[in-house]
Amino acid sequence: MGSVSLKIGDGTARFKRATICTSAVNGLMLFSVLTTNLFALYAFTYNPNHNASQNSQNPLQLAHKNISLITEQVSLIMEEIESSQKKLTQIEKELLGYETIDLTKPNTPSELKIFLQRHSLPLGKDSRTGITEMVASIGHTCSKSMDLLSKYMDYKVNGPCPDDLGLAQKLVSRGCEPLPRRRCFAKTLPKLGFLHPFPASLWKSVSDKIVSWSGLSCKNFTCLSNIGKKLGKDCVNCFDLSNGIENQRFVKGKGKNDFMIDDVLSMGDEGVRIGLDIAGGSGTFAARMAEKDVTVITQAFNVEAPANDFIAARGLFPLFMSLDHRFPFYDNVFDLVHAGSALDVGGKAEKLEFLMFDIDRVLRAGGLFWLDNFYCATDERKRDITRLIEKFGYKKLKWVIGEKVGSGKSELYLSAVLEKPVRA
Repeated sequence: MGSVSLKIGDGTARFKRATICTSAVNGLMLFSVLTTNLFALYAFTYNPNHNASQNSQNPLQLAHKNISLITEQVSLIMEEIESSQKKLTQIEKELLGYETIDLTKPNTPSELKIFLQRHSLPLGKDSRTGITEMVASIGHTCSKSMDLLSKYMDYKVNGPCPDDLGLAQKLVSRGCEPLPRRRCFAKTLPKLGFLHPFPASLWKSVSDKIVSWSGLSCKNFTCLSNIGKKLGKDCVNCFDLSNGIENQRFVKGKGKNDFMIDDVLSMGDEGVRIGLDIAGGSGTFAARMAEKDVTVITQAFNVEAPANDFIAARGLFPLFMSLDHRFPFYDNVFDLVHAGSALDVGGKAEKLEFLMFDIDRVLRAGGLFWLDNFYCATDERKRDITRLIEKFGYKKLKWVIGEKVGSGKSELYLSAVLEKPVRA
């Protein structure tokens, strides 16, 4: 298979695909085209009935004439091949979304131009990495949201950043991730006197005053409690730590699909020390694991709620990123990865498969993958997730498919604890 590399420095996102296999095929195709056209040229130019005067021409002149014809024909062939390759490359760019970021437009903020500039290394080529310049990095699909990106990068240098957290999240949700850095001061919130010491902070209510409500429809936690299930199946009233059911999760189950933390931790042969919670809502899974002396990073996106602020206020580690982004962790580092229905990113089978491979990458051999109440909308969806899991060869330590009543009808959920095998 090919590989995609993106290099942005002078404002241009370049698409490159090259492998030994494709290079060999391209070479073979070029050879075939040249050979075919040369034979065609010979067939159309050869005349057995040349008169004697032509046959009596100087052999060197005839050879020179033939070589000129062949050279001209080859040049035409090469031009046609180059033109076709350019058209194919452009079509491929359009299909994959790789576009050119045009920084020459008059409304392009100067800060964006400065950020995307190439910066040559002061001592020339680096002997270890082979690079000669530092290149900035932004998401390749930022080019499709240039109006929003320009607005995001339009600010006063060394001044306060605009109140645009909603704009930043909108860009990230459109694939513009990572965002470019900015030279402005993010808005600060007065948190002194509102934060509780750890571990008491794990279950203390969080004040409305120490979180940012920028870009959100709700402006307090009471409002969040009222919208209930709109936050998702994994976060029903999950920001209510006093009156809701959040403080009962993972220690008191409501059905056979609800696994207890102590039971899951006992399944790990070599113990669980660090973990990753995908789409962790308000961070309750990480809070329960913290009580077991396990450090968990909670990936969260501020969808209709200040999830990252809330998680941090509880004394836990939030990770603000979308599930379209590759996990910023090294291979084979986590003892446990926990995920729920949010794993089904947009209901797209290909996206789910890419995400599963990334989960497998960061999970160590012998580590546990806890699939917690994954919603199977149809029997086909259940078969799809089952086949996908079986592809990885995980050992099924626990596997439960059960029904729950939701929205007035019975819904199917899958919960499982899987152990990653050792691979050669």
